Amino acid sequence: MGAFISKFWFMLFPTKEYKLVVVGLDNAGKTTTLYKLHLGEVVTTHPTVGSNVEELVYKNIRFEVWDLGGQERLRTSWATYYRGTHAVIAVIDSTDRARISIMKDELFRLLQHEDLQHSVVLVFANKQDLKDAMTPAEITDALSLHSIKNHDWHIQACCALTGDGLYDGLGWIAQHVTGKAPS
Repeated sequence: MGAFISKFWFMLFPTKEYKLVVVGLDNAGKTTTLYKLHLGEVVTTHPTVGSNVEELVYKNIRFEVWDLGGQERLRTSWATYYRGTHAVIAVIDSTDRARISIMKDELFRLLQHEDLQHSVVLVFANKQDLKDAMTPAEITDALSLHSIKNHDWHIQACCALTGDGLYDGLGWIAQHVTGKAPS
């Protein structure tokens, strides 16, 4: 019954759909994040080869979310997904100090892509539940986020397993892609 009412509501009051791409290195928690937001639960995941796509509805805003595989050999294909992207979500494993500079390079490479010139950037500092996790301030410095001048950006502490911080980040995206606070 709820699905029927939801479909009827969207027929009466159509909403714009916004495209989000989720990027990050392998094992950062991208797929866990996507499915925690989509299903509200943690699902068993395997390394993503290619992409996963799901639709999220958040406060009457539809998001088409593309979760892109993060293995080194797959990162070169990320750009094929950028066209029409409103927001980039970069998921960072906050415990992966050894590879944070690799993610910095990938982030700055994608920010130069012409299809992303109007996109906003959300950085999820994932795995904050682990004791050796870098703080959002440490990640901000390691990624040189303050040097990003052509994109609105935000860093959000989160834990994909518990869901802590995920909706705060999604709310930030909703506000920045629509130009108004979500209702």
